[in-house]
Amino acid sequence: MILIKNARVLTMEKDTEDYEAIDVLIDQGKIKQLGKVTSKKAEGVDAEGAILMPGFIDAHCHLGMWEDAIGFEGADGNEMTGPIKPELRAIDGINPRDRTFQDALSGGVLAVSTGPGSANVMGGTFATIKTAGGRIDDMILKEPSAMKVAFGENPKRVYSGQNSSPSTRMATAAELRHVLYKAKDYFEKKQSKKKDDQPKFDFQMEALMPVFEKRIPLKAHAHRVDDIYTAIRIAKEFDLELTLDHVTEGHLMVEDLKKEQAKCIVGPSFGTRTKVELEHKSFETAKVLVEAGLEVAIMTDHPVIPIEHLNMAAAYCVKVGMDHYDALKALTINPARILDVADRIGSIAVGKDADLVLWSGDPLDVKEEVVWAMVDGEIVYRRP
Repeated sequence: MILIKNARVLTMEKDTEDYEAIDVLIDQGKIKQLGKVTSKKAEGVDAEGAILMPGFIDAHCHLGMWEDAIGFEGADGNEMTGPIKPELRAIDGINPRDRTFQDALSGGVLAVSTGPGSANVMGGTFATIKTAGGRIDDMILKEPSAMKVAFGENPKRVYSGQNSSPSTRMATAAELRHVLYKAKDYFEKKQSKKKDDQPKFDFQMEALMPVFEKRIPLKAHAHRVDDIYTAIRIAKEFDLELTLDHVTEGHLMVEDLKKEQAKCIVGPSFGTRTKVELEHKSFETAKVLVEAGLEVAIMTDHPVIPIEHLNMAAAYCVKVGMDHYDALKALTINPARILDVADRIGSIAVGKDADLVLWSGDPLDVKEEVVWAMVDGEIVYRRP
């Protein structure tokens, strides 16, 4: 057992920002007790008045899929040999020994949703994993956790360059509908109790069954207003769960997103506008969506923004007016809920995994540092 004492604890369980002087008792990798704790059996850890928080969660990145400082040999995020690839699984492409996993720990990012990029209309499944460990099978929180689909410029650019479909937004939507109609038919046949109605095994269709069973959402890469509307339209046509990822122009359509109660994963808002659909990129997007009452997570899209700078992305949102606590929620409990892992991570509560970070000061102050990071009750990173 481990007993953390003398920390300023921000549990992320409350409606307002509230640092508490409480002890945290950890047993077998779980949070066992909060409050005034005494234990002769526990190993004491003196936090010396630093800030204890749940680990940050990046709800959309490509950690381990594009390895650091490596070209083609380490690029495993886009299988650009066909626009529809639901059968691909992120866990078969992630290299957990890539040094950016250590970068994640140094930035307090203890969990991520990582997976294929946006070259394909349907790129395969994401996995939600912890960032500590050397074997991906032992790091999984939820797998599969989402089915990646993409709208807008990226699939158009890739496949028009191959003189094949899709080369327009119409074709992107048509390609997606085609596979979803096929999967819907396959799903309905599988529900039949008659043996003769059972469909012939189809590897791609089997990969889509968790989507139609509503165990995982479509994870929609969509920047521009029209692409966001198309993602929503198609998800509603097939009665599927949906997260909107990037949502770059979300602040231009906030009332409609509010009407849909959209789950929004915003970013990467830092950096240059490298293509047309990023024309309206702004750090104010997350602020506007949160103020409309939507559940918002802030992401890096690593390696677009290096994973260790997730807190910096949130800090810039605060700079343009986002509430400080809302920004912290967008790095912790909100992504945990959106990714459907809030029963294990995202806040400090009895029964949850002891995935904790001790900060030298305000986590959104880029001058402050991670003193240590703990995953499953074990310290996996210490400040040099």
